[in-house]
Formats: sequence, structure tokens, C-alpha cells
Amino acid sequence: MAKKNTSSGQVRIISGQWRSRKLPIHDLEGLRPTTDRVRETLFNWIASDIRGARVLDCFAGSGALSLETLSRYADFATMIELQKDAANQLKQNLATLQCKNAEVINGDSLQVLAKGTKNGFDIVFIDPPFRKDLATKAIDLLMAHQWLNNNALIYVETESEIASLHVPASWLPLKEKKAGQVAYRLYQYQLTDTSVDGPSVL
Repeated sequence: MAKKNTSSGQVRIISGQWRSRKLPIHDLEGLRPTTDRVRETLFNWIASDIRGARVLDCFAGSGALSLETLSRYADFATMIELQKDAANQLKQNLATLQCKNAEVINGDSLQVLAKGTKNGFDIVFIDPPFRKDLATKAIDLLMAHQWLNNNALIYVETESEIASLHVPASWLPLKEKKAGQVAYRLYQYQLTDTSVDGPSVL
């Protein structure tokens, strides 16, 4: 999830096989589809790592982030979404796109992450509702239950007033930017410990 999209009630896929497709989204409390501007920056950062990747969207919301990876030929995407109406819309949008290499889990993300996984992921999105301390809790659970493949990329989107984000020593900070009320950061998980001195602002 993230800010309101400029096109109310729709999310637009930027690039890939479904380029410029617009899909409906529910106008639900806390649902903040990531703006086109932020998504374009993010996908410029990770473009070369998407094809063939396994993707985990911890707070899927509109599905804008995971759908964008699927459009760009990610191998598989798991989307976790608490709100039933939003989860059902995600399933409908996947059916509209005739996309069969994705699953939608309607449930509490923290409970799902606490169960662990048989297969790790290469790209992980953490974009929760703001001001509920969910990002930190999700980060802890991802590490505790081995959701990350080595060299996985992790994108974290939070409210901009969070000046710094506590992450494990094994998360190498790659990028950080702010856009209005949003701060967004990209990390890479490395099995060998690395010191976290803080990401460079680009």
C-alpha cells in the first residue's frame, strides 16, 4: 500500500507485457496505492532483477507493486492482504490479466509471516498502513522465519517522519529517497553480516 493514486479507483501498470493497463481498486481505509512517480523510481532501481524472481508483497493493497513485477516477467508473486474486499479485487484483476503465476492470501500479514515458508523470495515489498509500527514487525518476522533468499532485494515504504529504520546487520542499504509524506528505501539481504551505517540518499 501507499499514497492515493492520481487516478482514483484505478491503478496503472507502468511497463512490461501489461504496459498502460488500468485495473480497478477499492477505495478502502488505509489503502494507498503507491504513486506512479515512486513506482517509476523503484522499478528503475530493481529492473534488472525482476525477470524470473519470486516476489513477496507483504501488504499488497492495490497490488500495484507485485502486478508491476509480474508484468515484467517475475516468476511468481505472493500477495498478502488483510482486507477481504481488496484481496478479492486482487484475485479478479489477476483473472482479468489471465495471470496464473500468482497467489493472493487474505489474512493478517504478521500472522502469515510468522508461519514461515518452504520457498524463499528474491524481491520483497514492505509497504504497510502508516503509523502502526508494522514495517519493523514485518522485518523481524522475515528474518526469524527465513523468508529471504540470499541477495534478496527488500523495498520498505514508510511515513517520512521516520528518520531512520532499524534493519538487521545483514541488510545492505542501497537506496533511499523521500517524496512528500513518504520515505522509501531499498536493501539487499546478504548472508554475511555487513555493518549498517545508513543508506546513501540518492
